[in-house]
Amino acid sequence: MRIRPFSTKARALGLLSLAVLGAGSFAEAGTAAASPALGHYGAKPIHQQAQPAARAQATVSNTLSVDSAGTQGVVSPKPKVYLVFWGSQWSKDPAGVAPDLQNMFKGLYGSKDTWGTILDQYCEGVAKGTTTCGTSGTHVTHPSSTPLAGTWFDKTAAAPTNATAAQIAAEATKAAAHFGNTTQAPNLNAQYVVVSATGTHPDGFPSSGFCAWHDFTTSSYGKLAYTNLPYVPDTGAGGCTTFTDGRLLSGLESTETHEYAETVTDFWPSIGWNGGNGEIGDECENMDAYVTLSTGTFDLQGLWSNSANKCVTKG
Repeated sequence: MRIRPFSTKARALGLLSLAVLGAGSFAEAGTAAASPALGHYGAKPIHQQAQPAARAQATVSNTLSVDSAGTQGVVSPKPKVYLVFWGSQWSKDPAGVAPDLQNMFKGLYGSKDTWGTILDQYCEGVAKGTTTCGTSGTHVTHPSSTPLAGTWFDKTAAAPTNATAAQIAAEATKAAAHFGNTTQAPNLNAQYVVVSATGTHPDGFPSSGFCAWHDFTTSSYGKLAYTNLPYVPDTGAGGCTTFTDGRLLSGLESTETHEYAETVTDFWPSIGWNGGNGEIGDECENMDAYVTLSTGTFDLQGLWSNSANKCVTKG
């Protein structure tokens, strides 16, 4: 289980001391306190500290191994991202989250994207416990065109102010129907990023101690991989990133690249790639880098590379 809590210590415990909340911009939000939703994955702390350079580059014993010999749902061989901006509350987007996420994913492909090439060393269809795929199995393929397969502003009704995990999963299922992915086949690569609007508190955010999480749900269209992505800029500049330059969207980008990479490499958690400290992004949550893509410069979180045996920001 990997809920992305406020601190490294809280991550290890799997829950958050609410004393941390007093330092955040949501101290007066008035939402009910909640412990992290058990069973969800890929959690990241809201307030972080950058690793010293020596530590960030040091060899760490966190080799990822595959947890299943399965040929489906272990990784996403050809990643496709569907952004779902949930609720009529998206008439307001003060931080510019919607255009920023679209631009980031529109640039995550090809030769300019050296970050995404970290992922293609991981595969499915190999023996459980494998740590090096080599030429075996079906590898994650680095996209040759944008992985952004669709964007939907679902403004038909207001999203719940305090959405439950079940309601978030139901929105992902609704999105699968909207995009026409109504069989398991297209949903072997589709990930639905359910993005909540400013002022909402999906699954207790931020009191439940995460920037975002990912999981899968079972539907009449097969198993669906999805992400619960709150309105991260509501935490203020510096939330969910190690950067302290005051850029409001950095934490959003760091969080979503964390979740994207973990969904790609542990598609139906947790039968994919995991190590002693969790999924591919968990070990490296204190490493951020500004990476220039064809569509702009974005804060991409470091990922664990078995081939390099350390956290890296490029393959």
